[in-house]
Amino acid sequence: MEEAMGEFSAYTPLIINAAKAVIVLIVGWILAGFLSGMVRRRIVSHPRIDDTIGGFAASIVRWLVLLVTLIAVLQLFGIQATSLVAVLGAGTLAIGLALQGTLSDIAAGVMLIIFRPYKLGQFVDIGGTSGTVKDLNIFVTELVTPDNVQIILPNGKAWGTVITNFSAHSTRRLDLSFGIDYGDDADKAIQIVLDVAGADERVHKDPEPWVRVTNLGDSSVDLGVRLWCDAGDYWELKFHMLKTVKEAFDAGGISIPYPHSVEIQKAG
Repeated sequence: MEEAMGEFSAYTPLIINAAKAVIVLIVGWILAGFLSGMVRRRIVSHPRIDDTIGGFAASIVRWLVLLVTLIAVLQLFGIQATSLVAVLGAGTLAIGLALQGTLSDIAAGVMLIIFRPYKLGQFVDIGGTSGTVKDLNIFVTELVTPDNVQIILPNGKAWGTVITNFSAHSTRRLDLSFGIDYGDDADKAIQIVLDVAGADERVHKDPEPWVRVTNLGDSSVDLGVRLWCDAGDYWELKFHMLKTVKEAFDAGGISIPYPHSVEIQKAG
C-alpha cells in the first residue's frame, strides 16, 4: 500500500501540471477568440479602415495568443522558452522545408493586404474560381459562390495567379448581341434597341448607349450593343434587356432567326 502511494506521489506533479496545461489551453483558446473578435469589431466599426484589414488583423492576434499559450504550456513541463527557441533555431531548415507552403501563404496574405487586389464583399475570379470574398486571413481567402458554396483558397495560390475583380469599379459596361433576319430593317432594329435602353433608368446616358451592325453571320445580321450601368445593376439589367428587346422585336415585326441554310438549285 505504501509502495503504491509512493508511486502515486511521484506522478502527482505531472498530473497537476497536466491539469494546469489543460486549463491554460482552454483559457488561451477562449482568450484568442475573444481578442480576435474584439479586434475585428473595432476595425470594422472604424469608418476609415477597410473591412478586409479587420479579418487579417484578427487572424494575426488569434495566432499570436495561441503561440503564447503554447509556450506557457511547454514551460509547465519544464521546457523553457529559451530552450524552445534554441531547438527551433537548430531545426530552422527542416521546419522551413516542412512549412514552406504555410510560410508562403502567410507572405502572400501580407501582400494581399498591402496591395488589396480584392476586398470583403467583392465578386472576384481567382485563377478560374469565382465567388464573393467573405474573409481574408493570414493563411487563406474564403469565397462564397452565388449558390452559397464555401471555397477555401490558400493565399499562396491566390497571389500567384490571375485575379479578376468584377466589383473593383463602380460602373461596368454591358455587352449584348442580337441577331436579326437578313430581310429585316437594320436601322429599325437599332432604333428599337436604343428606345428600350433609353427607357431604362439604370442605363447611363454618358457614355451613351451604342448599337451597331457588328457581323454578317451565316443566318443573321448581328447587332452589337454596349451599355454602361452601375456595377450593382449589371445582371438585372442584362436579364431585363434580353427579355424586353425580344418582346419589342416581336411587336415591331423584327424576327430573330434560327440557324438555317439556304439551298440554291440551278437549272440544267
